[in-house]
Amino acid sequence: MIYITQLIYIIEGQENVFDEFESVAIPIILKYNGRLLLRVRPTASNFIETHMDQPYEIHLIEFETQQDFDNFMKDEERKNILHLKEQSIKTSMLIKGTEV
Repeated sequence: MIYITQLIYIIEGQENVFDEFESVAIPIILKYNGRLLLRVRPTASNFIETHMDQPYEIHLIEFETQQDFDNFMKDEERKNILHLKEQSIKTSMLIKGTEV
């Protein structure tokens, strides 16, 4: 099992475009033995200490294998909506890990 944590930073005013992207991209995860474990939209009061910008959303996703994750990233339906991601996301940080 591999875990993907993503910190997502949105371009101000593009929240609806981001939601449109997510409405298509998130269900595709299931096609590749993946599961969205957490989707958090934190507020300032949720942070105890920060030394970086606070993300708009935080995702924790699991895939059974690295190949499943790679296949998800190459999915044609997902590729067809990447313009929505590019229009709405300023930057994101992807952190890969395994359970210890």
